Amino acid sequence: MVGEYRIVGRRASEIAASVEAGVGSGALEPGQLLPPMRELAARLGVNPNTVAAAYRTLRERGVIETAGRRGSRVRPRPATTARGSIRIDAPAGVRDVGKGNPDPALLPPLGEALAVVARRAAQEPGLYGQAPVDEGFARLARAALDADGVPDGPVAVTSGSLDAIERVLAAHLRPGDAVAVEDPGWGALLDLVPALGLKPVPVALDDDGPLPGEVERALRDAGARALIVTDRVQNPTGAALGAARAVELRRMLAAHPGVLVIEDDHGYGLVDLPLHPLGGVTDHWVLVRSVSKAYGPDLRVAALTGDAVTVDRVLGRQRLGPGWVSHLLQRAVVHLWETGAVDARAVAAAYGERRDGLVAALARRGVAAHGRSGMNVWVPVADETGTVARLLHAGWAVAPGARFRMAAGPGVRITVSGLPVADLEPLADAVAAAVEPMEARSHG
Repeated sequence: MVGEYRIVGRRASEIAASVEAGVGSGALEPGQLLPPMRELAARLGVNPNTVAAAYRTLRERGVIETAGRRGSRVRPRPATTARGSIRIDAPAGVRDVGKGNPDPALLPPLGEALAVVARRAAQEPGLYGQAPVDEGFARLARAALDADGVPDGPVAVTSGSLDAIERVLAAHLRPGDAVAVEDPGWGALLDLVPALGLKPVPVALDDDGPLPGEVERALRDAGARALIVTDRVQNPTGAALGAARAVELRRMLAAHPGVLVIEDDHGYGLVDLPLHPLGGVTDHWVLVRSVSKAYGPDLRVAALTGDAVTVDRVLGRQRLGPGWVSHLLQRAVVHLWETGAVDARAVAAAYGERRDGLVAALARRGVAAHGRSGMNVWVPVADETGTVARLLHAGWAVAPGARFRMAAGPGVRITVSGLPVADLEPLADAVAAAVEPMEARSHG
Protein backbone atom coordinates (compact mmCIF):
# COMPACT_ATOMS: atom_id res chain seq x y z
CA MET A 1 0.00 0.00 0.00
CA VAL A 2 1.02 3.61 0.18
CA GLY A 3 2.82 3.37 3.51
CA GLU A 4 3.36 6.72 5.22
CA TYR A 5 2.19 8.85 2.32
CA ARG A 6 -1.28 10.33 2.79
CA ILE A 7 -3.36 10.93 -0.32
CA VAL A 8 -5.59 13.97 0.11
CA GLY A 9 -8.26 15.84 -1.81
CA ARG A 10 -12.01 16.23 -2.20
CA ARG A 11 -12.25 16.54 -5.97
CA ALA A 12 -10.91 14.19 -8.61
CA SER A 13 -8.35 16.75 -9.80
CA GLU A 14 -7.10 17.26 -6.21
CA ILE A 15 -6.77 13.51 -5.57
CA ALA A 16 -4.93 13.00 -8.85
CA ALA A 17 -2.61 15.92 -8.04
CA SER A 18 -1.90 14.47 -4.61
CA VAL A 19 -0.90 11.10 -6.09
CA GLU A 20 1.27 12.81 -8.73
CA ALA A 21 2.97 14.85 -6.01
CA GLY A 22 3.74 11.65 -4.12
CA VAL A 23 5.18 10.02 -7.23
CA GLY A 24 7.21 13.10 -8.08
CA SER A 25 8.70 13.35 -4.59
CA GLY A 26 9.51 9.65 -4.39
CA ALA A 27 7.11 9.04 -1.51
CA LEU A 28 5.12 6.77 -3.84
CA GLU A 29 7.57 4.43 -5.53
CA PRO A 30 7.28 2.64 -8.89
CA GLY A 31 5.22 -0.51 -8.49
CA GLN A 32 3.64 0.64 -5.23
CA LEU A 33 0.03 -0.48 -4.79
CA LEU A 34 -2.58 2.26 -4.36
CA PRO A 35 -5.64 1.91 -2.10
CA PRO A 36 -8.73 0.35 -3.66
CA MET A 37 -11.11 3.03 -4.90
CA ARG A 38 -13.86 2.37 -2.35
CA GLU A 39 -11.37 2.26 0.51
CA LEU A 40 -9.78 5.59 -0.49
CA ALA A 41 -13.22 7.13 -1.07
CA ALA A 42 -14.29 6.17 2.46
CA ARG A 43 -11.07 7.54 3.91
CA LEU A 44 -11.47 10.86 2.10
CA GLY A 45 -15.23 11.08 2.62
CA VAL A 46 -16.01 11.31 -1.12
CA ASN A 47 -18.05 9.36 -3.66
CA PRO A 48 -16.22 6.33 -5.12
CA ASN A 49 -16.91 7.77 -8.58
CA THR A 50 -14.71 10.73 -7.63
CA VAL A 51 -11.77 8.43 -6.87
CA ALA A 52 -12.50 6.44 -10.04
CA ALA A 53 -12.27 9.67 -12.06
CA ALA A 54 -8.97 10.55 -10.36
CA TYR A 55 -7.51 7.12 -11.11
CA ARG A 56 -8.70 7.35 -14.71
CA THR A 57 -6.92 10.69 -15.09
CA LEU A 58 -3.75 9.21 -13.61
CA ARG A 59 -3.89 6.26 -16.01
CA GLU A 60 -4.32 8.58 -18.99
CA ARG A 61 -1.30 10.58 -17.85
CA GLY A 62 0.77 7.43 -17.52
CA VAL A 63 1.23 7.82 -13.75
CA ILE A 64 -0.48 4.59 -12.70
CA GLU A 65 -1.58 1.33 -14.29
CA THR A 66 -4.53 -0.88 -13.38
CA ALA A 67 -4.52 -4.66 -13.58
CA GLY A 68 -8.13 -5.62 -12.83
CA ARG A 69 -8.62 -7.21 -9.43
CA ARG A 70 -4.91 -6.84 -8.69
CA GLY A 71 -5.55 -3.14 -8.23
CA SER A 72 -3.81 0.04 -9.34
CA ARG A 73 -0.08 0.62 -9.02
CA VAL A 74 2.37 3.41 -9.69
CA ARG A 75 3.82 2.79 -13.15
CA PRO A 76 7.50 1.98 -13.55
CA ARG A 77 9.32 5.15 -14.47
CA PRO A 78 10.80 5.52 -17.93
CA ALA A 79 14.56 5.19 -18.03
CA THR A 80 16.08 8.49 -16.98
CA THR A 81 19.24 7.64 -18.88
CA ALA A 82 18.77 7.35 -22.63
CA ARG A 83 20.20 4.31 -24.36
CA GLY A 84 22.38 6.70 -26.35
CA SER A 85 24.45 7.19 -23.21
CA ILE A 86 25.37 3.49 -23.32
CA ARG A 87 28.34 4.08 -25.53
CA ILE A 88 32.09 3.88 -25.63
CA ASP A 89 33.94 7.18 -25.86
CA ALA A 90 36.93 6.70 -28.08
CA PRO A 91 40.13 7.94 -26.41
CA ALA A 92 43.00 9.35 -28.42
CA GLY A 93 44.39 6.84 -30.88
CA VAL A 94 41.21 4.73 -30.97
CA ARG A 95 39.09 4.52 -34.15
CA ASP A 96 35.41 5.28 -33.44
CA VAL A 97 33.07 3.00 -35.40
CA GLY A 98 30.16 3.24 -32.99
CA LYS A 99 28.54 6.63 -33.52
CA GLY A 100 26.10 5.73 -36.30
CA ASN A 101 26.64 8.92 -38.29
CA PRO A 102 26.60 9.08 -42.10
CA ASP A 103 29.82 9.77 -43.98
CA PRO A 104 30.12 13.58 -44.26
CA ALA A 105 31.81 13.12 -47.65
CA LEU A 106 28.59 11.57 -48.98
CA LEU A 107 26.31 14.36 -47.73
CA PRO A 108 25.46 17.14 -50.20
CA PRO A 109 26.73 20.69 -49.55
CA LEU A 110 23.91 22.84 -48.18
CA GLY A 111 25.27 26.28 -49.00
CA GLU A 112 23.55 26.70 -52.35
CA ALA A 113 20.20 25.34 -51.16
CA LEU A 114 20.15 27.60 -48.10
CA ALA A 115 21.19 30.61 -50.17
CA VAL A 116 18.42 29.99 -52.68
CA VAL A 117 15.71 29.73 -50.03
CA ALA A 118 17.09 32.74 -48.18
CA ARG A 119 16.74 34.84 -51.34
CA ARG A 120 13.19 33.60 -51.79
CA ALA A 121 12.39 34.38 -48.14
CA ALA A 122 13.53 37.94 -48.70
CA GLN A 123 10.79 38.25 -51.32
CA GLU A 124 8.21 35.97 -49.69
CA PRO A 125 8.85 35.90 -45.93
CA GLY A 126 7.33 33.05 -43.95
CA LEU A 127 4.51 34.39 -41.77
CA TYR A 128 1.89 33.07 -39.39
CA GLY A 129 -1.15 31.54 -41.02
CA GLN A 130 0.62 29.85 -43.92
CA ALA A 131 -0.06 26.19 -44.67
CA PRO A 132 2.21 23.98 -42.52
CA VAL A 133 3.45 21.99 -45.52
CA ASP A 134 5.24 23.74 -48.38
CA GLU A 135 3.43 23.06 -51.64
CA GLY A 136 6.58 22.04 -53.49
CA PHE A 137 7.65 19.75 -50.66
CA ALA A 138 4.26 18.00 -50.58
CA ARG A 139 4.25 17.57 -54.37
CA LEU A 140 7.73 16.05 -54.61
CA ALA A 141 7.36 13.91 -51.50
CA ARG A 142 4.06 12.50 -52.73
CA ALA A 143 5.45 11.82 -56.21
CA ALA A 144 8.33 9.81 -54.72
CA LEU A 145 5.92 7.89 -52.49
CA ASP A 146 3.69 7.13 -55.47
CA ALA A 147 6.69 5.83 -57.40
CA ASP A 148 7.41 3.39 -54.56
CA GLY A 149 3.84 2.10 -54.37
CA VAL A 150 2.93 3.79 -51.08
CA PRO A 151 -0.87 4.12 -50.79
CA ASP A 152 -2.33 7.54 -51.43
CA GLY A 153 -2.59 9.90 -48.47
CA PRO A 154 -1.96 13.48 -47.41
CA VAL A 155 1.55 14.66 -46.54
CA ALA A 156 2.72 16.18 -43.25
CA VAL A 157 6.19 17.37 -42.24
CA THR A 158 7.84 16.68 -38.89
CA SER A 159 11.23 17.34 -37.32
CA GLY A 160 12.70 13.95 -38.07
CA SER A 161 11.49 10.35 -37.83
CA LEU A 162 11.32 10.15 -34.06
CA ASP A 163 9.21 13.32 -33.88
CA ALA A 164 6.80 11.79 -36.40
CA ILE A 165 6.57 8.47 -34.58
CA GLU A 166 5.95 10.17 -31.24
CA ARG A 167 3.13 12.28 -32.70
CA VAL A 168 1.50 9.30 -34.40
CA LEU A 169 1.63 7.15 -31.26
CA ALA A 170 0.16 9.98 -29.19
CA ALA A 171 -2.59 10.48 -31.77
CA HIS A 172 -3.97 6.97 -31.32
CA LEU A 173 -2.71 5.29 -28.16
CA ARG A 174 -3.14 5.81 -24.44
CA PRO A 175 -0.71 5.09 -21.60
CA GLY A 176 -0.57 1.39 -20.88
CA ASP A 177 -1.13 0.31 -24.50
CA ALA A 178 1.34 -2.20 -25.95
CA VAL A 179 3.50 -1.41 -28.99
CA ALA A 180 5.35 -4.06 -31.02
CA VAL A 181 8.93 -2.96 -31.74
CA GLU A 182 11.85 -4.59 -33.51
CA ASP A 183 14.42 -6.25 -31.25
CA PRO A 184 17.23 -5.41 -31.68
CA GLY A 185 16.04 -2.00 -32.76
CA TRP A 186 16.64 1.73 -32.75
CA GLY A 187 17.71 2.71 -29.23
CA ALA A 188 15.98 6.10 -29.28
CA LEU A 189 12.69 4.42 -30.18
CA LEU A 190 13.11 1.84 -27.42
CA ASP A 191 13.47 4.80 -25.01
CA LEU A 192 10.56 6.75 -26.50
CA VAL A 193 7.88 4.06 -26.20
CA PRO A 194 8.07 3.64 -22.39
CA ALA A 195 8.60 7.40 -21.97
CA LEU A 196 5.13 7.84 -23.49
CA GLY A 197 3.69 5.46 -20.90
CA LEU A 198 3.40 2.68 -23.51
CA LYS A 199 4.55 -0.92 -23.14
CA PRO A 200 7.14 -2.11 -25.69
CA VAL A 201 6.72 -5.69 -26.91
CA PRO A 202 9.91 -7.04 -28.54
CA VAL A 203 9.64 -8.62 -32.00
CA ALA A 204 12.59 -10.62 -33.31
CA LEU A 205 13.73 -10.12 -36.91
CA ASP A 206 16.09 -11.49 -39.51
CA ASP A 207 17.66 -9.91 -42.58
CA ASP A 208 14.22 -9.70 -44.26
CA GLY A 209 12.56 -7.84 -41.39
CA PRO A 210 10.24 -8.77 -38.50
CA LEU A 211 9.44 -12.49 -38.22
CA PRO A 212 5.74 -13.11 -38.93
CA GLY A 213 5.34 -15.49 -35.99
CA GLU A 214 6.79 -12.88 -33.67
CA VAL A 215 4.46 -10.20 -35.02
CA GLU A 216 1.45 -12.48 -34.64
CA ARG A 217 2.44 -13.25 -31.04
CA ALA A 218 2.80 -9.56 -30.25
CA LEU A 219 -0.60 -8.72 -31.74
CA ARG A 220 -2.59 -11.72 -30.55
CA ASP A 221 -0.99 -12.70 -27.25
CA ALA A 222 0.46 -9.38 -26.01
CA GLY A 223 -2.39 -7.28 -27.40
CA ALA A 224 -0.13 -4.80 -29.18
CA ARG A 225 -2.17 -1.93 -30.58
CA ALA A 226 0.64 -0.65 -32.80
CA LEU A 227 3.48 -2.15 -34.85
CA ILE A 228 6.59 -0.16 -35.80
CA VAL A 229 8.60 -1.55 -38.73
CA THR A 230 11.78 -0.26 -40.39
CA ASP A 231 11.33 -0.81 -44.13
CA ARG A 232 15.03 -0.53 -45.06
CA VAL A 233 18.37 0.28 -43.39
CA GLN A 234 17.19 -1.13 -40.06
CA ASN A 235 19.24 0.07 -37.11
CA PRO A 236 21.31 -1.77 -35.91
CA THR A 237 21.05 -4.88 -38.10
CA GLY A 238 20.73 -3.43 -41.62
CA ALA A 239 17.64 -5.55 -42.29
CA ALA A 240 15.36 -4.63 -45.19
CA LEU A 241 11.78 -5.78 -45.63
CA GLY A 242 11.75 -8.35 -48.44
CA ALA A 243 8.92 -8.82 -50.93
CA ALA A 244 7.83 -12.24 -49.63
CA ARG A 245 8.04 -11.09 -46.01
CA ALA A 246 5.95 -8.02 -46.79
CA VAL A 247 3.25 -10.24 -48.35
CA GLU A 248 3.17 -12.39 -45.20
CA LEU A 249 2.94 -9.38 -42.92
CA ARG A 250 0.23 -7.71 -44.99
CA ARG A 251 -1.83 -10.89 -44.91
CA MET A 252 -1.41 -11.11 -41.15
CA LEU A 253 -2.21 -7.44 -40.57
CA ALA A 254 -5.41 -7.76 -42.60
CA ALA A 255 -6.74 -9.92 -39.76
CA HIS A 256 -5.96 -7.10 -37.28
CA PRO A 257 -7.50 -3.99 -38.88
CA GLY A 258 -7.46 -2.05 -35.62
CA VAL A 259 -3.66 -2.15 -35.33
CA LEU A 260 -1.78 1.09 -36.02
CA VAL A 261 1.08 0.41 -38.48
CA ILE A 262 4.05 2.79 -38.47
CA GLU A 263 6.73 2.35 -41.15
CA ASP A 264 10.09 4.06 -40.83
CA ASP A 265 11.85 4.52 -44.18
CA HIS A 266 14.70 6.72 -42.97
CA GLY A 267 17.02 4.98 -45.45
CA TYR A 268 15.35 6.70 -48.40
CA GLY A 269 18.04 8.40 -50.47
CA LEU A 270 20.88 6.05 -49.56
CA VAL A 271 19.52 2.61 -50.40
CA ASP A 272 19.07 0.84 -53.73
CA LEU A 273 16.76 -1.91 -52.46
CA PRO A 274 13.08 -1.61 -53.45
CA LEU A 275 10.47 -0.53 -50.93
CA HIS A 276 7.74 -3.03 -49.99
CA PRO A 277 5.25 -0.96 -47.99
CA LEU A 278 2.73 -2.41 -45.55
CA GLY A 279 0.48 0.65 -45.33
CA GLY A 280 -3.19 0.61 -46.24
CA VAL A 281 -3.94 -2.87 -44.89
CA THR A 282 -5.16 -1.61 -41.51
CA ASP A 283 -7.48 1.28 -40.70
CA HIS A 284 -4.66 3.54 -39.49
CA TRP A 285 -1.12 3.63 -40.88
CA VAL A 286 1.74 5.99 -41.64
CA LEU A 287 5.04 5.89 -43.49
CA VAL A 288 7.81 8.29 -42.43
CA ARG A 289 10.77 9.39 -44.56
CA SER A 290 13.51 11.40 -42.89
CA VAL A 291 16.18 13.20 -44.90
CA SER A 292 18.70 13.01 -42.06
CA LYS A 293 20.78 10.05 -43.20
CA ALA A 294 21.05 11.02 -46.88
CA TYR A 295 21.02 14.83 -46.77
CA GLY A 296 22.27 15.76 -43.28
CA PRO A 297 21.19 15.05 -39.68
CA ASP A 298 20.90 18.76 -38.87
CA LEU A 299 18.18 19.36 -41.46
CA ARG A 300 15.58 17.81 -39.08
CA VAL A 301 12.97 17.26 -41.78
CA ALA A 302 10.82 14.20 -42.41
CA ALA A 303 7.87 13.62 -44.73
CA LEU A 304 4.94 11.66 -43.34
CA THR A 305 1.97 10.18 -45.16
CA GLY A 306 -0.82 7.92 -44.00
CA ASP A 307 -4.54 7.63 -43.62
CA ALA A 308 -6.37 10.95 -43.56
CA VAL A 309 -7.50 10.68 -39.93
CA THR A 310 -4.01 10.04 -38.60
CA VAL A 311 -2.34 12.77 -40.65
CA ASP A 312 -5.05 15.24 -39.65
CA ARG A 313 -4.52 14.42 -35.96
CA VAL A 314 -0.77 14.88 -36.31
CA LEU A 315 -1.15 18.25 -38.03
CA GLY A 316 -3.76 19.38 -35.53
CA ARG A 317 -1.58 18.58 -32.53
CA GLN A 318 1.45 20.07 -34.26
CA ARG A 319 -0.43 23.36 -34.68
CA LEU A 320 -0.85 23.53 -30.90
CA GLY A 321 2.89 23.05 -30.33
CA PRO A 322 5.62 24.17 -32.70
CA GLY A 323 3.05 25.05 -35.36
CA TRP A 324 5.06 23.81 -38.33
CA VAL A 325 8.51 22.76 -39.46
CA SER A 326 10.45 25.72 -40.86
CA HIS A 327 9.50 26.46 -44.46
CA LEU A 328 13.12 27.47 -45.01
CA LEU A 329 14.21 23.92 -44.24
CA GLN A 330 11.39 22.39 -46.27
CA ARG A 331 12.32 24.52 -49.29
CA ALA A 332 16.00 23.71 -48.85
CA VAL A 333 15.10 20.02 -49.10
CA VAL A 334 12.98 20.76 -52.18
CA HIS A 335 16.00 22.41 -53.81
CA LEU A 336 18.16 19.39 -52.97
CA TRP A 337 15.57 17.05 -54.46
CA GLU A 338 15.03 19.13 -57.59
CA THR A 339 18.74 19.47 -58.31
CA GLY A 340 19.50 15.79 -57.68
CA ALA A 341 21.99 16.67 -54.97
CA VAL A 342 22.15 13.05 -53.81
CA ASP A 343 22.67 10.10 -56.15
CA ALA A 344 21.03 7.35 -54.09
CA ARG A 345 22.58 4.55 -56.13
CA ALA A 346 26.09 5.97 -55.78
CA VAL A 347 25.65 6.52 -52.05
CA ALA A 348 24.19 3.04 -51.59
CA ALA A 349 27.11 1.58 -53.53
CA ALA A 350 29.65 3.43 -51.38
CA TYR A 351 28.11 2.20 -48.15
CA GLY A 352 27.52 -1.24 -49.64
CA GLU A 353 31.16 -1.71 -50.60
CA ARG A 354 32.24 -1.08 -47.01
CA ARG A 355 29.36 -2.91 -45.33
CA ASP A 356 29.42 -5.99 -47.57
CA GLY A 357 33.19 -5.99 -47.45
CA LEU A 358 33.22 -6.13 -43.66
CA VAL A 359 30.53 -8.84 -43.50
CA ALA A 360 32.50 -10.93 -46.02
CA ALA A 361 35.80 -10.35 -44.19
CA LEU A 362 34.22 -11.46 -40.93
CA ALA A 363 32.72 -14.54 -42.60
CA ARG A 364 36.18 -15.56 -43.82
CA ARG A 365 37.26 -15.49 -40.19
CA GLY A 366 34.29 -17.54 -39.01
CA VAL A 367 32.36 -14.61 -37.53
CA ALA A 368 28.69 -14.29 -38.51
CA ALA A 369 27.42 -10.74 -39.06
CA HIS A 370 24.38 -8.96 -40.48
CA GLY A 371 24.23 -5.94 -42.77
CA ARG A 372 21.85 -6.17 -45.70
CA SER A 373 21.50 -2.41 -46.18
CA GLY A 374 22.66 0.92 -44.82
CA MET A 375 25.79 1.82 -42.92
CA ASN A 376 25.78 -0.55 -39.94
CA VAL A 377 26.91 -4.12 -39.33
CA TRP A 378 25.50 -6.12 -36.41
CA VAL A 379 27.73 -8.81 -34.93
CA PRO A 380 26.09 -11.23 -32.46
CA VAL A 381 28.53 -12.17 -29.69
CA ALA A 382 28.50 -14.37 -26.61
CA ASP A 383 30.21 -11.86 -24.33
CA GLU A 384 29.20 -8.31 -25.20
CA THR A 385 31.12 -6.53 -22.46
CA GLY A 386 34.28 -8.52 -23.05
CA THR A 387 34.09 -8.02 -26.82
CA VAL A 388 33.68 -4.26 -26.46
CA ALA A 389 36.58 -4.08 -24.01
CA ARG A 390 38.92 -6.19 -26.15
CA LEU A 391 38.13 -4.16 -29.25
CA LEU A 392 38.79 -0.94 -27.37
CA HIS A 393 42.14 -2.31 -26.28
CA ALA A 394 42.84 -3.19 -29.92
CA GLY A 395 42.08 0.38 -31.00
CA TRP A 396 38.41 0.18 -32.07
CA ALA A 397 35.41 1.71 -30.28
CA VAL A 398 32.14 -0.05 -31.24
CA ALA A 399 28.58 0.48 -30.03
CA PRO A 400 27.51 -1.94 -27.26
CA GLY A 401 24.47 -3.97 -28.23
CA ALA A 402 22.74 -3.09 -24.95
CA ARG A 403 21.77 0.21 -26.60
CA PHE A 404 19.59 -1.61 -29.12
CA ARG A 405 18.10 -4.70 -27.55
CA MET A 406 15.44 -5.89 -25.13
CA ALA A 407 15.10 -9.68 -25.26
CA ALA A 408 17.56 -10.17 -28.14
CA GLY A 409 20.93 -11.74 -27.52
CA PRO A 410 24.12 -9.70 -27.03
CA GLY A 411 25.96 -8.12 -29.92
CA VAL A 412 27.90 -5.08 -31.09
CA ARG A 413 27.12 -2.56 -33.80
CA ILE A 414 29.82 -1.34 -36.17
CA THR A 415 29.25 1.73 -38.33
CA VAL A 416 31.18 1.51 -41.59
CA SER A 417 30.39 4.99 -42.94
CA GLY A 418 33.76 6.47 -42.05
CA LEU A 419 35.88 3.46 -42.92
CA PRO A 420 38.20 3.33 -45.91
CA VAL A 421 37.99 -0.02 -47.66
CA ALA A 422 41.63 -0.64 -46.78
CA ASP A 423 40.70 -0.73 -43.08
CA LEU A 424 38.11 -3.49 -43.37
CA GLU A 425 40.58 -6.36 -43.07
CA PRO A 426 42.36 -4.98 -39.97
CA LEU A 427 38.97 -4.32 -38.35
CA ALA A 428 37.78 -7.84 -39.17
CA ASP A 429 40.99 -9.22 -37.62
CA ALA A 430 40.34 -7.25 -34.44
CA VAL A 431 36.68 -8.35 -34.23
CA ALA A 432 37.57 -11.99 -34.78
CA ALA A 433 40.25 -11.81 -32.09
CA ALA A 434 37.86 -10.09 -29.69
CA VAL A 435 35.12 -12.68 -30.21
CA GLU A 436 37.41 -15.72 -30.22
CA PRO A 437 38.35 -15.91 -26.50
CA MET A 438 34.79 -16.47 -25.35
CA GLU A 439 34.03 -18.91 -28.17
CA ALA A 440 37.19 -20.86 -27.38
CA ARG A 441 36.11 -21.19 -23.74
CA SER A 442 32.59 -22.28 -24.73
CA HIS A 443 34.02 -25.08 -26.91
CA GLY A 444 36.74 -26.05 -24.48
